[in-house]
Amino acid sequence: MFRNIAVGLSGGVDSAVVALLLKRKGFNVTAVFLRNWDTADETGKCLADEDYRDAQYVCRKIDVPLVEVNFVKEYWHEVFTYLLESYQNAATPNPDIMCNKNIKFKKFYDFARENLKADAIATGHYARSSFGPYLEKFKPDTKMKLLHAVDEKKDQTFFLSQVSQESLQRCMFPLGGMLKTDVKKIAMEADLEIIAQKPESMGICFIGTRTFQNFIPQYLENKPGNFVDYDTGNIVGQHHGIHYWTLGQGCRIAGTRKKFYIFQKSAKTEDILVVAGTDHPALFSRLMVTSNPHWIHEEPEELIDSWTVLNCEYRIQRNELLCPCRVYKTTSGRLVVISERAKRAVSPGQFVVLYRNEECLGSAPITYAGPSLQALGEVAVSSDIEESDRSFETIAVN
Repeated sequence: MFRNIAVGLSGGVDSAVVALLLKRKGFNVTAVFLRNWDTADETGKCLADEDYRDAQYVCRKIDVPLVEVNFVKEYWHEVFTYLLESYQNAATPNPDIMCNKNIKFKKFYDFARENLKADAIATGHYARSSFGPYLEKFKPDTKMKLLHAVDEKKDQTFFLSQVSQESLQRCMFPLGGMLKTDVKKIAMEADLEIIAQKPESMGICFIGTRTFQNFIPQYLENKPGNFVDYDTGNIVGQHHGIHYWTLGQGCRIAGTRKKFYIFQKSAKTEDILVVAGTDHPALFSRLMVTSNPHWIHEEPEELIDSWTVLNCEYRIQRNELLCPCRVYKTTSGRLVVISERAKRAVSPGQFVVLYRNEECLGSAPITYAGPSLQALGEVAVSSDIEESDRSFETIAVN
């Protein structure tokens, strides 16, 4: 059933090994390089050009054709614009989640199916599918489940938590059952040392070697505001723009001896509330309210009835340990997530990704975070907490 496979080839070792494994198994492999960003950094280098040369090198070595597809315009409108708008609205974006949702598993998937007549796509993500690494358990009328990778340190289900069921059903994840060390060993044995030894890409791909503080002013206007001490209400300093700061981040404010940390940002006033001390109680949350979630397989049966609870686990950052939680659904479809443990610096805009056993259930963007539902009851109704959602005030919190 699956013969022609389009592999998203990034120029890195993971996708290179995927293409190699698929060819060894007898699939007809076409490698596809996605050009999502084409602007040079301050050194005059465009990282996409370097990655494309590495992709060409891999394809010559393993003898598979390479196709380049330009998604720069689509990436700008569906990922980068989202990032800028999030910062302007005092939220914390996750461009990697949105890139997977809108570009790699939508634009690339559609291109592969329509233009390359591919039966399926394959990527170098560390994740497992209930259909198996090569879709050997695929059933046309059955939905797949997204499962945690064997290599816990490399697991990337967090970044796939918004991808559509349609794309995931026809995606191969050959690395899901492997360790990173084994992947690099395969590359070395296949005479791909240059790729195996290539440094892993870290951070936001389009920033490159620049610092975020040097990159973001090119796209967002600086709007100065005040640093305000949350406990006293006093102005303790000034800043150049809320987009430079993230919740929980430490900041040395001129003229003060205290070490302050970012507690809250206001897109309306441009003020930033700060607290003294990295362990200040205001920085910790047990409660998260989200917008409507995306479920990968299907909505858990516990949430079909808005008055029942889903007991599962979650994370809001890829590398953090899973934390137990209780999840409720509001009458408007939003989620209320109550964490077993208080979490530091939870920010609106971050995604809460839900897990049960090995399965990644899905995710939702956070719209509000606080210490408890009692605290939420004191918050005025706003665009983020609508009147239709006030029903969750009746949920009991220990």
